[in-house]
Amino acid sequence: MKITYETERLILRTSDISLTDMVLDYHVRNQAFLKEWEPIRSKAFYSRTYQEEELMGDSCNKNALRLWISKKENPERIIGCIGFTNIIKGAFQSCYLGYKLDEEEINKGYMTEALRQGIQVIWKDFGLHRIEANIMPRNNRSIKVTEKLGFSNEGLSPRYLNINGVWEDHIHMVLLNDRIV
Repeated sequence: MKITYETERLILRTSDISLTDMVLDYHVRNQAFLKEWEPIRSKAFYSRTYQEEELMGDSCNKNALRLWISKKENPERIIGCIGFTNIIKGAFQSCYLGYKLDEEEINKGYMTEALRQGIQVIWKDFGLHRIEANIMPRNNRSIKVTEKLGFSNEGLSPRYLNINGVWEDHIHMVLLNDRIV
């Protein structure tokens, strides 16, 4: 089921195959820019079939929430996404957070605005207690975004994720939901 959220300037939509062409366009436009921050992508990743399958998988996954970001002034152009993954219930009540933004849209406050809304959804609709964002130490923009949102640094994990063919260190930035006791 497709769900839409809105902020002052943005539209956030859950994954749905109706977004396939827009998602593919986003990935193709940002392929070179995002290469430094993502795992190595296969050639197939940049195909309509691959993106459609990913969106179908997202829409069925009860342990994840992906939100595709567009500006209200241009709703047919995706400018980024937020992914809350590995949603774990029970005693842990936690998830991982990943996000990315179009190269042309950085430093305009869009990601902070989108994450504020996404975090509210995770707190309210999923009832989670903890969100963990793992960020490479050199990714200053991403660290600033999490700090603005109240995340705290819980430490460094050496060689934590394989990014662009290299095992990269990551800082664990964590946000706790103080409303859950």
